[in-house]
Amino acid sequence: MHDIADLEGRGLPGVFVASTEFAEAAEAQSRALGFEPARVFVAHPIQDRTDDEMVALADAAYPDLVAALTEG
Repeated sequence: MHDIADLEGRGLPGVFVASTEFAEAAEAQSRALGFEPARVFVAHPIQDRTDDEMVALADAAYPDLVAALTEG
């Protein structure tokens, strides 16, 4: 969250991406920082996924990522 806030502060658009397990923590951190970044949550867990599963997850998130960058 700090990284995306820093990028946005420098005028670089970005999207915060995390798995759904961290949605509540991301919301709390956002409130604490007073910063509401564009965000996309993907299915949890991440760590044990195969390369093919990660590609599928990224492909599925792509439209939401593009929308978060361009609609705001």
